[in-house]
Amino acid sequence: MSILEQKTFLTSIHPFEHLNKVQLEDFAQSIDIVYFKKDEVIQKEAMQPTFLYFVLKGIVQEKNQEEVLSIYQKNEIFDPVSLIENYSKNTFVTVQETICYALPREIFINTLHENVELESYFFQTISQKLNKNIHNEKNKEMANIMIAKVKDAKIHKAVILDSEKTIFQAATIIKKEKVPTLLLKDDEGEIYIVTDSDFRQKVILNRMDFDDKVIKIASKGIIHVNENDFLFNAQLIMAKFGMKRVVVKNDEQEIIGILDQISLSSFFATNTFAVSNEIVHAETVEELKLASHSFIKIIKSLNAKGVKIEFISKLINQLNKKLLDKLYKLFAPKELLEHSCLVVMGSEGRGEQILRTDQDNALIIDDACTLDVKTIQEFTHTFTETLVDFGFPRCKGNIMVSNPYWCRKTSEFKDLIYAWINEPNPDNLMNTAIFFDAACVSGNKELLSKLKDYLFNVGGDSQTFNSNFAKVITSFDVPLGFFDGFVVDSKNSQHKNELDIKKGGIFIIVQSIRALCLEKHIFKTNTAKRIEVLTQKGIFDEESAQELIMAFNFLSKLKLKFGLEKLDKKEEIDNYINPDNLNTMEKDLLKDSFKIVIKLKKKLDYHFKLSYV
Repeated sequence: MSILEQKTFLTSIHPFEHLNKVQLEDFAQSIDIVYFKKDEVIQKEAMQPTFLYFVLKGIVQEKNQEEVLSIYQKNEIFDPVSLIENYSKNTFVTVQETICYALPREIFINTLHENVELESYFFQTISQKLNKNIHNEKNKEMANIMIAKVKDAKIHKAVILDSEKTIFQAATIIKKEKVPTLLLKDDEGEIYIVTDSDFRQKVILNRMDFDDKVIKIASKGIIHVNENDFLFNAQLIMAKFGMKRVVVKNDEQEIIGILDQISLSSFFATNTFAVSNEIVHAETVEELKLASHSFIKIIKSLNAKGVKIEFISKLINQLNKKLLDKLYKLFAPKELLEHSCLVVMGSEGRGEQILRTDQDNALIIDDACTLDVKTIQEFTHTFTETLVDFGFPRCKGNIMVSNPYWCRKTSEFKDLIYAWINEPNPDNLMNTAIFFDAACVSGNKELLSKLKDYLFNVGGDSQTFNSNFAKVITSFDVPLGFFDGFVVDSKNSQHKNELDIKKGGIFIIVQSIRALCLEKHIFKTNTAKRIEVLTQKGIFDEESAQELIMAFNFLSKLKLKFGLEKLDKKEEIDNYINPDNLNTMEKDLLKDSFKIVIKLKKKLDYHFKLSYV
């Protein structure tokens, strides 16, 4: 390779993109290409290492005795830890013919002390590296805001009237249509605009006759933008012409709406507060549905700005709760409102669902409620179907209020819970897990609290039940192979070379933490909050807890990243990701995260004696 090619290669390996020009030049001048035969030992255990190796071709195993600890392939490095400590804990041996760049230890160590970014990276714990990655992504993802389209923002409906309408008629239409702006079209096809401020400043202050034609207060000179134009360009146009709104057209030159400065500002500010207000003040199902359609835009905007996954989850969870609460109050019979508790379960109950995957909800009805079964069933059916219309898919397991199994009185739920605990078959264990994550979104939350108390009392300190509950994690394998490579699905044509990040990582963390909390009678539902409480009780040390939380957040962020990509492609959102589509750092962090999950599985195995269950 030429010096230029060497520099390009070096800066493609994280974190060496942070080398300054002098350091990069020093690296490029100092590295040598070295060749190793198959089964050749590159670095022995207990020796003082002399080089940092960059793998160009081949495979290298890191071994302790005969146990393979890790594997290094093209574009990966080994072993910075040995160089820093000046002592090799393990042996590095080739699996096949291998070519590497070799950088002298002296150059690496000297540069490490001169470069804050490199020093910070190589002395970080896994959890710190995971956290650092989130900050690194922020700057990269900010570019996504610059490519947002006009159609991504909230566009007001275009209401076009003939120019003969009176001021009174126009004002009546503005109120009826709930729009801030009207368009007028005269006999020659010219378009005029009238805003709500025109009515205040021109009509009221000038004491105009309400029977005058509204065109008297209208303005000419409308600027148009295409719905596929960049939103940033629309902002520039408004600034250039000093305008507060532009008319939006489609590719057929048809007027489809109006973009105003408030909508533009709201988009760049994520619009969370505005959507929350829309939900609170919604008076009809249609208004509520319109507000719910803004959720995806908010998620994309927050993600593009590099907002941490836990904060996105929290914001979307709050909006979902407000939406369900409002919808419940719009539809539910008065007596049901006073004697019930609407709950969400699963990831939504834990406050960890971001993209809508399915509905997981239930209705707890006070025994004192006198409503007949038919009335309740009519309501729950309408509620479920409305959520489907809003974009919340049906639960494939039918865990919804429209299913009588998940809509019953308190005493009947107690009977269910008793059966779940005393007959720990797979379905009952799953139902226990789902219900344990339940959170109230509307109604009397005491009904849920009392049922969870009952769950703890019935379960007691039964080691048998707790062990069976925890054993569920043994049915799922972490997709990290013996040689530290990703284990992907090679047979499934639909998900070839992909792995299920939920089954192989997220679920194992969630269920493990859930099992420990059930045993300790902890009411918290959010996984990170549960880990914090468990740490306070001495189940985890501070470092392990931090690693778990950061690994969980990183896995969740990858799941969101691939979910948004599939959403943009109009593909079904699932839990599969392709590791080949990750950069080198993401692959390393995914491996680190999976190692943390494996460590957690071993802890649960020991804690609950799962090998004997």
